[in-house]
Amino acid sequence: MPALRPDDRELFEILATPLYEEVAISGGLAESDPRIAAGGELRAALDLLVSLNLIVRDRSTNRYVCVDPSTVVSHVVGPLSQQGAELLTESSEWARAFGTLSQAWRRSPSAVRGPITEFRDSAIGTFISGAVGEAEEELITAQPQAERDSASLSVAAVREKAALDRGVKMRTLYQHSARRHAVTRKYVADVSEHGAEVRTLDEFFNRMIVIDRRLAIIPGNADLSIAMAIREPGLVAYLVDVFERAWERARPFTNTERSMMNDIAAEQRSMTIRMLIEGHSDPVSAKRLGVSARTFAGYVADLKAEFDAETRFQLGYTMGQAGVSGREPD
Repeated sequence: MPALRPDDRELFEILATPLYEEVAISGGLAESDPRIAAGGELRAALDLLVSLNLIVRDRSTNRYVCVDPSTVVSHVVGPLSQQGAELLTESSEWARAFGTLSQAWRRSPSAVRGPITEFRDSAIGTFISGAVGEAEEELITAQPQAERDSASLSVAAVREKAALDRGVKMRTLYQHSARRHAVTRKYVADVSEHGAEVRTLDEFFNRMIVIDRRLAIIPGNADLSIAMAIREPGLVAYLVDVFERAWERARPFTNTERSMMNDIAAEQRSMTIRMLIEGHSDPVSAKRLGVSARTFAGYVADLKAEFDAETRFQLGYTMGQAGVSGREPD
């Protein structure tokens, strides 16, 4: 039995299951079916079903036929359950081992106990997972842009749903552009079902996580290879206040009413105008709106059409003559 991954289960649910049902109802699937040829749309689904022994090749008819799934399920679910039990045991042992280290650290006269600690590269994710796992009351997160991939969002969803199920309250801020990111929408729907609140804002802001209003985690450099863990109460309170002000202006992610979407479009238009007036480059402007440079260029093209301008210079002049600043009420 092959080792199964989350991607395999997704393939199984979306393509392999309908294919199995088709083969079962029709009594078989011809080897010559173009959909299962090399590179065919259902080839990967067929290979998965064959590897799971749910479909076998009947040499006498040159067709693929179904196998009773009840004879196979234990061979798939059993090992996964065993692996889960082993991982739980191993995680408990690791927690115990780290507890011993923590005691030694607390006894050490040379331990660094300053209000700010730096973490680098792979240590960042480990620290965040541990800190979120210890949250007792509240998680506050700000996630500018929607560039996290499916794998990292899946890990975050598992971590944050566990905290929500413990009774921890969670609020998250994204930029408006996240509403068009399918992976982010799936993540938001997932954590929202467990009680999280998510809103979006037009303005650019920095990445941040605040745990129980006692620990804040922020980037230490532009490429996010360094993270800073802040425990100084005054600094943490300041960061929370910045978040609260942004939260009050933000709009609920789950609200898709036409009036709300029109407001969001207007806010993105105003932000684009401000970026043009302030003279930012396209890459900088796109980053601040949380979109790609190509999408930002599309926003500029829309403004040119709206103001009947052929060049950016002409657009700027026309907006200036009209008194447009990007700060008008929506």
